[in-house]
Amino acid sequence: MSNYIDNLNWRYATKKFDISKKVSFEDLELLTQAITLSPSSYGLQPYKVLIIEDQDLRKKLQPAAWGQSQITDASHLIVLANLTNFGEELVDDHLNNVSETRGIPSENLEGYATFMKSKVVTMSDEDKATWTAKQAYIALGNLLSAAADLKIDACPMEGFDASEFNDILGLSSKNLNTAVIATIGYRSEEDETQHYKKVRKSKENLITLL
Repeated sequence: MSNYIDNLNWRYATKKFDISKKVSFEDLELLTQAITLSPSSYGLQPYKVLIIEDQDLRKKLQPAAWGQSQITDASHLIVLANLTNFGEELVDDHLNNVSETRGIPSENLEGYATFMKSKVVTMSDEDKATWTAKQAYIALGNLLSAAADLKIDACPMEGFDASEFNDILGLSSKNLNTAVIATIGYRSEEDETQHYKKVRKSKENLITLL
């Protein structure tokens, strides 16, 4: 655990990436596994993850991300897109997967299916979009921690125009919305922010033990 904390202290929101360094296929596979293993409410994973290496596509996206250099200089751009709307199929698809993976007859899951649908399918469209975006952020947290553990730099980013990202990536027609993005790669020696002391609230101000 001490190594994990050391790695979290090592990481920072990288502002300048070394364009000559790329994340290996093997490490990228580990990061995708970490994203896949992220917890989500009811295990539904109501989002999609786009891993973008193509430079031409990233150049198209860069103006929609306020021109930030990380979009094109990092090894990869990761887009976490939440479902904006869904019906009973979200629950049905998940429980079909549960049935196949765990060898449970689907009829044994009908009660749970009814319960889940009563909680998530009945939400308003606005609440659905808010809820699914929160789930995408959980996956982002897992990505950042896994990247730090592999000594891969990352920068979570909210500075972008979601509607423009959606248009360029064709997400709206798939009931998806760009919730948050992150760039991964390796820090440039010229990035002065890597030398800044990490600023956080004290444990006493942040955490209350009851």
